[in-house]
Amino acid sequence: MTEQKHRGPVKTLHHVTGVVSIRGLRKDLAEVEGFNAKVAVVLTRGVGTMACAYLFTLIALTSLPAILVQAGVLSNSSVPSLLTKAGLILIVSWIAQTFIQLVLLSVIMVGQSVQSAASDARADHTFADTETILDRLDVHSEGGLKAILDRLDELQALVAK
Repeated sequence: MTEQKHRGPVKTLHHVTGVVSIRGLRKDLAEVEGFNAKVAVVLTRGVGTMACAYLFTLIALTSLPAILVQAGVLSNSSVPSLLTKAGLILIVSWIAQTFIQLVLLSVIMVGQSVQSAASDARADHTFADTETILDRLDVHSEGGLKAILDRLDELQALVAK
């Protein structure tokens, strides 16, 4: 087995930023048709950003002080009263359990299906292009390398005389 030389750490920052940012959204939107598909792609790309992850973290942490007070870990006086109000806990619960889980989950799945279909179409197009290039380079087909090899054989025969 051959040994591979260690070339240092793989730099993934440029790939990660392409995945978790909304750059390229215009291109993704151009690849899909229809209002629903465009909305699904926008939400899928938006939810897949670190900004959205930070927002969801803040929403989740908003109800943590009230939970810690109820569990007896913190005293009621050590937490601002706004963070222990039942209304805030209900709103956070509704956002996390109802909206994010029920609504965004299905929209994200649709968005991923749309993006997958666009990716499949790009892959099919690339495959067709690759087949065309390989066919033209095939030594057994008309044109391409066969014509060049035949011409080289003719030239070699002329030089040999």
